[in-house]
Amino acid sequence: MSMTPQVGIYLKEGESIEAALRRFKRDCANAGIMSEIKRREYFEKPSVVKKKAVEAAKRKRDKKKRLFAKKDKL
Repeated sequence: MSMTPQVGIYLKEGESIEAALRRFKRDCANAGIMSEIKRREYFEKPSVVKKKAVEAAKRKRDKKKRLFAKKDKL
């Protein structure tokens, strides 16, 4: 179970609420909170999680192969 860091901001002197809200949303996006919420929205069986991890590793490996093949041609 991964713990996401808590995000909080302090209102700066003379800063508008809109600007502070934009800063807060940006901090939440950088911390990965929204992606974590979307990931946990529905339960995924452990077998599905493993399958997704294997597919992601395959995509990463294939991408690396393409990059090295492209460098070899140059």
